Amino acid sequence: MSGITVTVKLFAAYQEAYRVPELVLEFPQNTPVKEVRDRLITEHPQLAQLRHITRFGVNLQFVEPDTILQDGDEVVLIPPVSGG
Repeated sequence: MSGITVTVKLFAAYQEAYRVPELVLEFPQNTPVKEVRDRLITEHPQLAQLRHITRFGVNLQFVEPDTILQDGDEVVLIPPVSGG
């Protein structure tokens, strides 16, 4: 079974944790987009507060957490932002 590769664009707290604007990650086939968030939280537990409030985008479209990723997808994790 082969995997897929996705590009993850990081913003706000996610970018602060990783100190880079994007990551290229590999996942198994049939991985839902929420697994990207869960992997980042596993690697940086301080992000756990964002687990239930992060929205997801795939290829410039908002998607549900259970959306299955495809090889080459661009994923955006969108935490809440504040300011004005």
